[in-house]
Amino acid sequence: MSRKRDNYELTWWYQFKRWVDGETDPLAHGMEAKEVQTGGGRERRKDLARRKAYDEELARLSEKHADRTEIMKARGIRNFQKFYKLMSVLLCLGIIFVLLWTVATLPVTGNASNPDNNEVAARYIEKGLQETGAVNIVTGMILDYRAFDTFGESCVLFIASCCVLVLLRLDSDSQNDVVRKMIAESDDRHYEPKNDIILQKCARVLVPLIMIFGVYIVLNGHLSPGGGFSGGAVLGSGLILYLNAYGYEKMGKLFTEKVFKRTTLCALTFYCLAKSYSFFTGANHLESGIPLGTPGAILSSGLILPLNICVGLVVACTMYAFYTLFRKGGM
Repeated sequence: MSRKRDNYELTWWYQFKRWVDGETDPLAHGMEAKEVQTGGGRERRKDLARRKAYDEELARLSEKHADRTEIMKARGIRNFQKFYKLMSVLLCLGIIFVLLWTVATLPVTGNASNPDNNEVAARYIEKGLQETGAVNIVTGMILDYRAFDTFGESCVLFIASCCVLVLLRLDSDSQNDVVRKMIAESDDRHYEPKNDIILQKCARVLVPLIMIFGVYIVLNGHLSPGGGFSGGAVLGSGLILYLNAYGYEKMGKLFTEKVFKRTTLCALTFYCLAKSYSFFTGANHLESGIPLGTPGAILSSGLILPLNICVGLVVACTMYAFYTLFRKGGM
């Protein structure tokens, strides 16, 4: 009975039926049946055994190659670390040598050719008011004669805040439970007194005064000691005090990440374009058309007043951004 069944499975009708049912390919089954009938199954088993041995040998060689790759990778990392340490030591020694050489070649104290006695300082003092219109000589120097240096310093503040934003930002869409817990705690003002009535009442009185005083320092920088850097620091402290008193929910209605980016970008862009125009006209002996005004008046000193405002905005935004990012990782 079993033999009849085997013969039946080798018939074309049975193969056709299995092909219709989608179980097999009749040609492949025919070749398989032919191998069984002719005794080719033994050869096929030998081929399968040889293939299996070949696959095992290939897997062993691949594993050995992977181990060798890991060893070479670890060796390369160690070599790079040694090279990095060596270059760091050489760089530090080079900087020390340059500094010592510079100190050794400094002029003698009191020499008439010293940098503090040269014509640049005399130009600032003698013609600063006439050329810049600023009563404050320091402000006229840093926002007119050396305005691009101040622009670079403002860009450094912006770049530093961007780097801190990249490194410390907490993404609310993150799947990490630790990050979610940190965000929840920060939104709940975990590190601040909750509903501190004394702090809120004091902030309600002090914050407006601090902000007004900061604006005064910024706007009065070309007339008296002050300017964008000091005034911006005062404005930033006012924002931080308001945040500590009322939390992120209320502060978010006034100052957000978008406000920080747009304010800083607009301030730096105006600063760059304004001084580029002023330097271009001055270098080509052209009239800039920017009036210096009456020395001592609030609307005077040409571009110094608006540039002070730009610097103050950048400093205030940077201070607040640093505090919020180190505080909870977001604004």
